[in-house]
Amino acid sequence: MFTGSLVAIVTPFRNGRIDERALADLIEWQIAQGTDGIVPCGTTGESATLSHEEHHRVIELTVDVVNRRVPVIAGTGSNNTDEAITLTKHAKRVGADGALLITPYYNKPTQEGLYRHYKAVAEAVDLPLVLYNIPSRTGVNMLPSTIARLSAIDTIVGIKEGSGSVQQASDIVQLCGDRLTVLSGDDSLTLPMMAVGAKGVITVTANIMPTEMAQLVKAFAEGKVAEARRLHFWLAPLFTALFLETNPIPVKEALGMMGKIDPELRLPLCPMAQEAKEKLRQVLKDLHVL
Repeated sequence: MFTGSLVAIVTPFRNGRIDERALADLIEWQIAQGTDGIVPCGTTGESATLSHEEHHRVIELTVDVVNRRVPVIAGTGSNNTDEAITLTKHAKRVGADGALLITPYYNKPTQEGLYRHYKAVAEAVDLPLVLYNIPSRTGVNMLPSTIARLSAIDTIVGIKEGSGSVQQASDIVQLCGDRLTVLSGDDSLTLPMMAVGAKGVITVTANIMPTEMAQLVKAFAEGKVAEARRLHFWLAPLFTALFLETNPIPVKEALGMMGKIDPELRLPLCPMAQEAKEKLRQVLKDLHVL
């Protein structure tokens, strides 16, 4: 259902408030550049520091601006199952095409707890759901066996797999088959994960180079492996540079250098250190972004 290069879009701020004009402009640019879907209110969208009202507004604005041209998968995850249900209900009500739900963080649920969490959301809201596994952020790794159990639920259609393990992605594909679409959660692993059956990526890099990320995924899907590999190596320095510091610090800094947003962050995130910023700037120059 959801395939290709889907951008985990930033949430621009200006003077402490959401910069709605900048967000709308980013969305228009993404669609024009060939991005296959928009994912607001994820990790890259700083969902952790958005109020509920802001969270709702970002999703509503994204749905309105996109206007059904590409899928919108709204980040609606929480470490509180009731809150995740409330956020997911809102996403459905305003017209999102799907919801992305991170594994509950800090609580460190068991595998059974993870299963029950997602099952509860699926039973409460009739909307296509994409699981999101990123142990480095949450402290818990959702195992392929648990994902296979969840793939039996009709409205659970995909997973953003960010464990950093191609073997885990391979195990998920092997266990779930066509019941579940696997999307890479690591830009640098998009190509190797597609080699074992993933169908695309939910990507940070597309914020900066949307056309090239879409071309990479499309090339591999069309069997043009050499072209996909060329794009992978071309983008590799940017994959690294965008994680010189905690995401989304570098990607917002890069968009600021490009003149697309004010690179404002919310505490506890803070501006990029000067040395890392200069490394990022050089990569952007080398890739002809600046």
